[in-house]
Amino acid sequence: MARHSISAVIAFLCFSIVGFARNQQDQLYSVRVSVSTAEQRTEIANAGIAIDKVFSDSIGFIGTKEDIKRVEGLGFSIKASELPRRALDFPSDDKNFHNYSETVASLDEIAKNHPKIAQRFSIGKSLEGREITGIRLSGNPSRDSLPTAIFMGCHHAREHLSVEVPLKLAEYLANNYETDSRVKSLLDTREVVIVPMINPDGAEYDISSGSYKYWRKNRRKNDDGTYGVDLNRNYGKGFGGAGASSSPSSDTYHGPEAFSEPETQAVRDWVRGRKKATVLLSFHTFSELILWPFGHTYDQVPSKTDQDVFETMGKKMATWNKYTPQKSSELYLASGDTTDWAYDELKIFAFTFELTPDSMFGGGFYPGAEAIEPTFKANIEPALYLIEKAENPYSVLNESVDPLRLIP
Repeated sequence: MARHSISAVIAFLCFSIVGFARNQQDQLYSVRVSVSTAEQRTEIANAGIAIDKVFSDSIGFIGTKEDIKRVEGLGFSIKASELPRRALDFPSDDKNFHNYSETVASLDEIAKNHPKIAQRFSIGKSLEGREITGIRLSGNPSRDSLPTAIFMGCHHAREHLSVEVPLKLAEYLANNYETDSRVKSLLDTREVVIVPMINPDGAEYDISSGSYKYWRKNRRKNDDGTYGVDLNRNYGKGFGGAGASSSPSSDTYHGPEAFSEPETQAVRDWVRGRKKATVLLSFHTFSELILWPFGHTYDQVPSKTDQDVFETMGKKMATWNKYTPQKSSELYLASGDTTDWAYDELKIFAFTFELTPDSMFGGGFYPGAEAIEPTFKANIEPALYLIEKAENPYSVLNESVDPLRLIP
């Protein structure tokens, strides 16, 4: 585990704010818990804790006194630092991040400037009625019959960087179609679908007062007066199992039933309709990880061949972005997430990228606008690799040549 200077710790604490997924008057704490196994981490996740970072000998999360008491009640050793009771104004340096209207406007601009290959669309509406907007990219008029690669961002509201990377990917593909033979070849033979903001209500709420709120969930008003369902615990596979909470006040509250939320219903119904979808990437922050199913169980996926595909693709993508590749449940169990459902029901090779930074000490969920460009550049090659392999993901197991020269 890396050592961090006192100044780095202070910087992180000053970066944190009140306004987490619970009562906004609650005092928040930066918490470190001494644990070393996936089973111990799962026990903490089962207590309704949203684990933010896994270290070799501990985990980190941000929570309230009640969260701390629950974890202490499990018998774990805890170190907690009180976070300052002050708001963090949206820094002027963060103006390059896109709010909801700016995200939609950017997608509209791409479609307007590249009408031959780009089509803006909606997969449905959020709880508060916002369109969940995406863009389809292909240079082939028979796009509906082409192998399809799907990219999504912002299941979790506070993870604004997860909007920027897929949005920049859409811009990159559209802007380079006419001038880059590699991009043109991919878009002429495949369809790429990008939905940068799955949780627009939560994302807007997180910045609604000009202060970051550390909001994670959507904006469902629960029966007990609390708000929010964790959309990445609301999918069907393993719903309600380990690592998801039945308590509405928890950051990992799974909702009353699988696909109870209009946002996850929209993803489900739209992805089901993409008959040629073979690969899917859901962007999250943070920790610099490449994750694949399963997350709801320690078991491998039932097909050894599919397991080999996941491992081969994950490890290959890690050579470019330098993230850590691993099966999701090697961290801890988490049930009802996007990738487990997409693979289990539709046999899509679905991955999660936990983007920059590596830890809370690098800015956590709010790393600053300076993180956008290098994070995108680190993930261009993995994205292009997924698009290429959409034609036949199983080809990664027996390749003797690499026609697009993606292998170093």
